[in-house]
Amino acid sequence: MQAASANGTTGVAIAHVGKTYESPRGPVQALVDISLDIKPGEFVSVVGPSGCGKSTLLKLVAGLEDVSEGTIAVGGRQLSGPPDGLAVVFQRDVLLDWRTIIDNVLLSIEFMGRPRADYRERAMALLARFGLQGFENRYPWELSGGMRQRASICRALLTDPQLLLMDEPFGALDAMTRDDLNLELARIWQDTRKTLLFITHSIAEAVFLSDRVVMMGKSPGMIVDVITIDLPRPRSLAVRDSAAFVAYVARIRHHFAELGILKE
Repeated sequence: MQAASANGTTGVAIAHVGKTYESPRGPVQALVDISLDIKPGEFVSVVGPSGCGKSTLLKLVAGLEDVSEGTIAVGGRQLSGPPDGLAVVFQRDVLLDWRTIIDNVLLSIEFMGRPRADYRERAMALLARFGLQGFENRYPWELSGGMRQRASICRALLTDPQLLLMDEPFGALDAMTRDDLNLELARIWQDTRKTLLFITHSIAEAVFLSDRVVMMGKSPGMIVDVITIDLPRPRSLAVRDSAAFVAYVARIRHHFAELGILKE
């Protein structure tokens, strides 16, 4: 098991985890024998076809669902619900349309019973970092999809979480906005070294952001390979034109093709 590191980030130990759902037609096995250690401060992405259990795995690590088999430990403690120091960003921004952007960002503080005034300065700094300065008093319906997702990320980062889980956070965005948010997320991670588990369908996105890329096969979901990404940091978008980057993407695509998941 991984313990909390000296700089406050948290490791994750997933050991022989399975997840089975009950349905009117009988049990449905979503995950089988998942084992993965995520080191404190590591950026790990999970890629795989739709329906392979990527999001289910994230929910299990978040403590939002219980495992059917195996164990998950965060910071050396076995999960029994959402762990402390956790934040989750989903594909949908889940902002409340009747609250302003600053009020949406501060919502988690209200849930925790902490004084809003103690976090307002940090909230404003995050909004500025993500290009939302001047929009704090706007409502979500006045913003573009990319701006809404930026606000959602600000909300997740407000409490300086040790463990950040992101489930396809950029999947619904246009290519330019996605590139911009990839860069900002990479900078945030470089500055803070949070433990980060990132779910994506994009092989190139996974390679660009990650220390390791976890490949999952078809349902029932299982890990078929784990690829270490040895590219220098910090990374600019120009790295995507390098021979090493292209080779990593090709290697992952070829492996999925061998499994019958992608065509070459």
